[in-house]
Amino acid sequence: MPEFVRSGVRMAALLVLGASVAACGSFNEASRKFASAITPYKVEVVQGNVITKEQVDALQKGMSRQQVKDLLGTPLLASVFHANRWDYVFTIKRKGVPEQERRFTVYFNDTGLERFEGDEMPSEQEFVASVTTSIKNPKVPRLEATPEELAKYKAEQPAPAPSADTSSSDVSTAAPPANYPPLESPQR
Repeated sequence: MPEFVRSGVRMAALLVLGASVAACGSFNEASRKFASAITPYKVEVVQGNVITKEQVDALQKGMSRQQVKDLLGTPLLASVFHANRWDYVFTIKRKGVPEQERRFTVYFNDTGLERFEGDEMPSEQEFVASVTTSIKNPKVPRLEATPEELAKYKAEQPAPAPSADTSSSDVSTAAPPANYPPLESPQR
C-alpha cells in the first residue's frame, strides 16, 4: 500500500476519533434521556441496616449488647480487633436517585453501651419519603358512590322473588351443616 494511502487512512481514523470525542461532549438532556432509555435495567442495591432518628433517640448509656442489637439490628461490621465497637453502615443505590450512605457507630465498655456517634439519621417518615418513587399528580380513583348513583343502582336491581319457604328464618342465622360432602370421590 502506498504511503499516501496509509496517511489518508490515518487521517480518516483521526477525524472519526475527533468526531466521536466531540459528540460525547455534546450530550444534552434529551440525548441523556435517550441513552438512559436504552441502557439495561440496573438493580437497586440496598445494603446494611436502616437506622432512624427514633431508634437513635431510644439508645441509652448502659444498654447491653443484646438490647442494642434488638433495637438497631445486627451490625454490618463487628471487628475482632475492635470488639467494643459496632459499625452500622447503610447504602442504597437506585437508578435516577443520588446514592445514599449513612454511618453509625456504637461503642461498648464492660458495663454496656458507652457512647454512639455517626451521621444525622432521618426520621422514619423522612426515610420512607426519600426512597419512595412517587408519581407526580397521580390519578386517584373516586372510592365512594354519590347518593344519586346509589339510588340508580337500587332502582336497577330486580325485586327478590318470593320464597316458597314462608318461615321467618333468615339465611344469615341458619346453622351450618353438620357434615360436608367429601372433597374427593371415594372411587379412585
